[in-house]
Amino acid sequence: MELHLAQKVALVTGASGGIGRALSVAFAEEGCRLVLHGHTRLEELSAWLADQPFADRALAVGGDVTDPAAVEAVVEAGLERFDRLDIAVANAGIWPVADEPLHRMPPERFTHTVSANLFGAAWTARAFLGALARTGPREDGHGAALVLIGSTAGRFGERMHSDYAAAKAGLLGLMQSLKHEIVDLDPYGRVNVVEPGWTVTHMARPVLDQPGSISRVVQTMPLRQLARAKDVAHGVVMLCSPGASRHTSGQVLTVAGGMEGRVRWQPGEVDEDEVRRRLATD
Repeated sequence: MELHLAQKVALVTGASGGIGRALSVAFAEEGCRLVLHGHTRLEELSAWLADQPFADRALAVGGDVTDPAAVEAVVEAGLERFDRLDIAVANAGIWPVADEPLHRMPPERFTHTVSANLFGAAWTARAFLGALARTGPREDGHGAALVLIGSTAGRFGERMHSDYAAAKAGLLGLMQSLKHEIVDLDPYGRVNVVEPGWTVTHMARPVLDQPGSISRVVQTMPLRQLARAKDVAHGVVMLCSPGASRHTSGQVLTVAGGMEGRVRWQPGEVDEDEVRRRLATD
């Protein structure tokens, strides 16, 4: 299948993280030019990018996604380098590791989590759509694509992490609104959400490395395995492709092994060593 992504310009926020880097590689493999955003790990992202075979068609730029002006500056840097943006993936976010029930959660934590995960995505979308309003749609009819990275926590909730769940749930309303707004700027523009479940990234490893955590995590999944970052990235690339998803907008793609809100496997039915072996060999 021809994805028609070659030479498209893709913005990926949070490109220094596990899913972000997988997104960068996946888009690069399809021939995209890249605007890769980082914040606290920008130096690490820049060093990684310098060693990649696609470094000559990629730009690493820093900014705090909780600051609308900083996000605008990231987009401006992309426009200055590549003249337009065709794709944006609002991937940047945080997941506070500490378990905290809402009644004991400091208001500052709740506010910061929502600001990074929900407002950050909104500011990214705002800057991307603003750029699209200025450049106009592509002449070839390959519509612009915006993907928001959500979470199964936004659908099923996450005990002791209500801040994160609330922020990710908010992305669904944002997507349902923006799918109507984008077509005023590009008649073939599309907005979707990709909703990962537990994915092996540096952000999730502290939890997943705890004894018994994998059994607990996969007990609601028919597929007794954990997602890799590239599993999520492949779903995002598909939704951004005018070849594979030209008529798909306002949808949620869940990459979570069939996760449901009920227990599928009992303790002892999940071989954690086998799950780890598959991760090591895939």
